[in-house]
Amino acid sequence: MPSDDFRPSRPPTGLSRRQVMAASALAAVATPLGLVGRGGPAAASESPDETYQRVFLEALAADPNLRRYAVPGREFLYRPRQLLVARPDVQRVVTRLRGYGFPVTEGPGFAGVARLLFAAETDIPAVVTKLRDPQQWPGQPAPVVQPHHALLGFGNIMGNPGGPPRVAGALPAPDPRRAGEGAGVTVGICDTGIWRQAGSYHPQWLAGSYLVEADDEDAVYVGADVLALQGGHGTFVAGVVRQAAPGVRFDPEAALNPTGVGDEESLVAALGRLGPQASVVNLSLGYFTQDDQPPLPLVNALAGLPGKAVVASAGNAGTSRRAWPAALDRVLAVGAVSAGPSGPVPAPYSSYGSWVDACSLGDRTSTYVRGQLQLPGHPTRYFDGFAAWTGTSFATGHVAGRLAALMTSAGLSAEAARAALVAGPRWHPDYGVLVP
Repeated sequence: MPSDDFRPSRPPTGLSRRQVMAASALAAVATPLGLVGRGGPAAASESPDETYQRVFLEALAADPNLRRYAVPGREFLYRPRQLLVARPDVQRVVTRLRGYGFPVTEGPGFAGVARLLFAAETDIPAVVTKLRDPQQWPGQPAPVVQPHHALLGFGNIMGNPGGPPRVAGALPAPDPRRAGEGAGVTVGICDTGIWRQAGSYHPQWLAGSYLVEADDEDAVYVGADVLALQGGHGTFVAGVVRQAAPGVRFDPEAALNPTGVGDEESLVAALGRLGPQASVVNLSLGYFTQDDQPPLPLVNALAGLPGKAVVASAGNAGTSRRAWPAALDRVLAVGAVSAGPSGPVPAPYSSYGSWVDACSLGDRTSTYVRGQLQLPGHPTRYFDGFAAWTGTSFATGHVAGRLAALMTSAGLSAEAARAALVAGPRWHPDYGVLVP
C-alpha cells in the first residue's frame, strides 16, 4: 500500500525519451523471447497462453523504466521518478514537494501537462495519494496530479493479449463487390506501427492503402526472425480494419514498441502525427490509472481532435474496471464477444460495464508478419504472413472499420456515424451495441 514515507533512495538514470523507448524494447530481448528459456522452462501443466502471459510479465519486470503498482484490483503501470501536473497547479505542487524534501525539477511537458522529475527513486503512487488529499489543501482545491502511466496493446494481463497469435492460413482475396466500403475514409491506427514488408507481402489487402513512412515502422523482431511479444500487432489490426471496410485507407503510427509497451507521452505523440485526413482513430490499446481517474494528457489530446471518431479497446481484464482511453466520454469503447453454439456470447476475457459502447467478435484471422514465436517449453510457432489472434484489440479494429463503412454508405461524418452506431439497441447492458 502507499506509504507516507517519501525518503528518496537511488539516483535517476537520466535517460532521454528516445532511450526510454529503446530500453523498453530491449527489455523484451533480455527476457525469454529472443533468449528462450532465460525465464526457465514452462511447467508441465502450463499452457501456451499461461507461458505467454508469464513471459510478458517477466518482460515488464525486467524493464528498468517501468514500475508496477500491484495492489489487487487497483493495479497500474507507470514511469519512475515522474509526476504529471495540470499546468495551473505546478507552482504550488513544486513548493509542497520541496517542503517534503524532494528536489524536483520541471522537465519537458506534453499535451498541456507539466512533468516534474524527481532526483531519486520515489514512491510515486504514494506522492500522488498525498497530493490528492483535500486535507492537505485547506481552503483550496487539491491539485490535479497523476503518475505518468504506461500503456499496452490491450489483452489479458493489463495489456498483453491473453494468448499468443496462432498460425493461420492466408485470407481469401478481398471481395471486389465490397471495394466501396470505407472508400474515401482514412483510419488512424496508433499501435506498434506497421511491418516494413506489409504492403509488398500483402498486396491484395494492404498495398496502396497507406503511406509508407520510416517512423511508422514496427521493429517486429528481437533478433533474426524471432518475434517480439507484440511484434506485428499493428499489422494485424490494420488487416482487421481493412476486412471490415476494404475500401478504407489507414495511417499507421507507432505508439507502442514491439513488446507492446508505451506510455501516455508516446500515445499523445502518435495522435499528433496522424494526418488531418484521418477521421476515425483506432486505439487497440489502453491502461489503468491510479484511483481509476481519467488521464489528463489523453483528455487534453483528444480535445484537440475535433471531428474525429475515436474507437478504443475496453480491455481484456475480464472486469468492469474502467480502462482508458476507452472509458472517456467521447471515445467509443469496444468489448469482445465469442462465438457460441446459438450465437454470440460475452467473451470471458473482455472487460465490460455501462461505459462500454459496442462489441464485436474478438477472435479473428488477419494479416501478420513472417517469423517465429518462441515460448519456453513449447514448440516454436512459424508464421508466414497470417495469424489468428484473440482480444478486444481486434474487436476494436473491426468496429473502427465498420464505422468507416457506415460513413460511406450513409454519407455521414465520423461523429454522426459514431452517434448512429451507438444509438442502436444495446445487445447487452454491459457490452453495448453488437457490431457484426
